This record gives sequence, C-alpha cells and structure tokens, in this order.
Amino acid sequence: MNIEGKSEEKIVQEPLATRMRPTSLHTFVGQEHLIGKGRVLRKAIDSDRIPSMILWGPPGCGKTTLAWIIANVTGAHFSAVSAVSATVADLRRIIEQAKERRNVKMGKTILFIDEIHRFNKTQQDAALPYVEDGTIILIGATTENPSFEVTSPLLSRCRVLPMNSLSSAEMQVIILRALKDKLYGLGDLNVELAHDAMNHLVAVSNGDARVALNTLELAALNTPPDSEGRRLVNLATIEDALQRRVVRYDRAGDQHYDLISALHKSMRGSDPDAALYWLAMMLEGGEDPLFIARRLVRFASEDVGMADPQALVVAMAAQQAVHFIGMPEGNLALAEAVVYLATAPKSNSLYQAYSRVQEEIRRGSTEAVPLHLRNPVTPLMKGLGYGEGYKYAHDYPGHFVQQQHAPDSVAGKRFYVPGDQGYEREISARLRAWWKDRKHNDGTESPDKGSSQS
Repeated sequence: MNIEGKSEEKIVQEPLATRMRPTSLHTFVGQEHLIGKGRVLRKAIDSDRIPSMILWGPPGCGKTTLAWIIANVTGAHFSAVSAVSATVADLRRIIEQAKERRNVKMGKTILFIDEIHRFNKTQQDAALPYVEDGTIILIGATTENPSFEVTSPLLSRCRVLPMNSLSSAEMQVIILRALKDKLYGLGDLNVELAHDAMNHLVAVSNGDARVALNTLELAALNTPPDSEGRRLVNLATIEDALQRRVVRYDRAGDQHYDLISALHKSMRGSDPDAALYWLAMMLEGGEDPLFIARRLVRFASEDVGMADPQALVVAMAAQQAVHFIGMPEGNLALAEAVVYLATAPKSNSLYQAYSRVQEEIRRGSTEAVPLHLRNPVTPLMKGLGYGEGYKYAHDYPGHFVQQQHAPDSVAGKRFYVPGDQGYEREISARLRAWWKDRKHNDGTESPDKGSSQS
C-alpha cells in the first residue's frame, strides 16, 4: 500500500495513537458488525470488491484506521485529505493521478476524505462523476449523520456504514496492547498501569481509543521509573494527565437532537437522575440554555399538563431565571425545573385533546359561533338575535349552568378526557358533577365514560 505523505520514520515520531494504528483486519479491534466473518464489509474486502462508502461513527472508533486497512489489504493506492483544509484543486489533482494510474493499470485509488461533512456542495459535486465511473473509490469519514451532511447524489453512490463507540473490553485490549508493544508502543518503558487507573482511563475515554492512548502516553512519560526501572502509573497520574474531560457534544449535529430527546424521555419516564445527566451533558457541552428552557416549557404542557398545572409555572420560572441571571448560575434553575417535571404526575390528556380538535377542524368543522354566545354590541346585532338565550353562569348556584357552547356539529363530542393522575382527578370529578346529563352524539355519557377514572 502506498500512503501519501507517510513514511515509517515519520510514523515512529507520531503520537502513540497513530503509532499503534493497526494495519490488518486481524489486529483491528471492534466493529465486528462490519468486519466480522461473513459480514458485508469483510466479504467486500476479501473479494477485493470495495464500494465507495461513508464510515459514520463517533471520534476514535477507528474510521481512519479501517480505511487504511482496506487500502492495505486490497493493495489500493491511498490518498488521504481532510475536508477542513482540502480544496477542489486538491481533489482534481488526486483524481488526475488516479486516472493515470488506472490507464497504466497500476491499480485502484482510494480517496479518503476525513470529516467529509465539512465539504460543501461544490466540493462534493467535484468528486461525484469519478465515484460514479470508478476512477476513485471514495471512503468518507464523518461523525455527523450523512443524511443531513452529504449531498443526495453522492450519498446514493455510497454505502453508509455506521460504526460504534468501542466497548470497555475493546478499549482495554487496545491499552494493554500499547503497554506491551516494544516497537511502536510503550513496551520499552516498562509501564505498569494500576487497575483503578485502567478503569478510570477506559471510563473517561468514552470509547475513544485516540484519547485513551494519548493520555496513557502522557502519563507514562511523566512517571519516573522506580529503582527497578518500572513506571507505575496510578489513578492520580491518569487524572492529572486528563486534567478535565472535554464533553463530546455538537450542538449543531445529531447530539443536539439525540440528547434533548433523551432528556425529554427521561423526564417522561419519571427518572430525575437520568434527566439531570442529560441536562448536564448538554449544558457542559455548550448548548444554548434557552433552547433547553423552551423544551421544558413544551414538556410541562405536553407530558404533565393538567395533572400538575404548576409544572408550566416552574418551567417558565426557569426560563426567566436563565434569562435574568445567565449562565453558569442559571444551570441550577434548569436543574430544578427538570427534577420537578420528572417527578410530577404525568398526563398527555391536554396534548390528546388539542390533537382531536385539530383533526376535527382539518375535517372541515369550522362553523360559526352560535348566536347566543355572541356579544350584542350594537342594536342591529341584538335585533339579529346575538346573545339571546345566553345564561350568565354567575347567576346560578355554584356559578354553573348547563348550556350548549359548541356549534351543533361538535356538540357533545368529547375532546378533553382527564386522566387519573394528580390534579386531573379533581378536574374529572368536577366535570362529572357539572355535566352529568350531557350525552355524546352516539348517546354515551360524558365526560367520564371511557376514561381511566372510575
């Protein structure tokens, strides 16, 4: 394999994560769903029928390494560029070289584009014809959802292969291999990694082998050997090398939506601990706190609703607090709201009621307001019957009187069905007492028939 810009001497001088990069499928760790025996990518590699592909996965899961291995195993020329710095001129140069290589039957060319999601439409379009005619085999690597970041024409000509974060067991394999390897690893340094240090390193690396290996190297090089020549790397050394783990969060990408979804579902599931975790992940990662506040307000109405009307008040108070005092002080106001919403009784009756009304209106139910509900603000309007027959509720015992408020087409239809949680139990009892004689259009009792309230 010919890797542009790489030499063995240069590789030796590179960080541990680069030096330990596997060069064969046998030494590659993880992604068994792609390269395990009988899997689609493994079959393609073994048969030397490599399609253009997009490797989609989190940082440090092996996207670049896998691309290198594919080129190595198949004997393809490997031209690597980064979308951060590459230009259309760079792509054209590589494509021209690929054409020449193809004409003289010197083999295939793999064009590897790291962070392909950073390429604009013009850059992606420049490669499109040559992917289609086979001049190059494109392997793109991205941490972002290709559906949103790669143009449809290019995406349709590539296989999208999702890659997973490395598991704890896989991370340990990679770390132990680096400790033992004497050629490119830390074997000559006689490093011993304490058990709790290993566990901490694996945990905070969060499936990112690059972070783990480079942290390990820093810790090892800053640990002096003892009288027997051993470098004993303990937990404190690993913590010192890490300093502070940077939260991996992209507020403009998939995580923006994935984490807010996780927060919403954790609150809906009445799990305050998980909800606080997802909240902190977003805030520590730099998410707009007002975006979170807006979602909390929506949650208060959608998932708590009338089971606890105070939920909306708390959510709005959190929004006002964040707006008033800013961040980071506002994080506790959001945390208070999250815990309140997670532990509040839940009801989606309000959400369902509004959805039923929306559907009724979409079906064409847009009748005029009944005359008795209209205000007779002029003599003409009074003469036309505006307000005639209207019963003023405050003139009746309990400040309630039965009368029809809806137009005839929906009179008796039940949109709001209170649940049996929290304050809605009281609402249900009130409605049952007030409207005990009301009938649905189908003749069934309203409002409590069919609800969970006994």
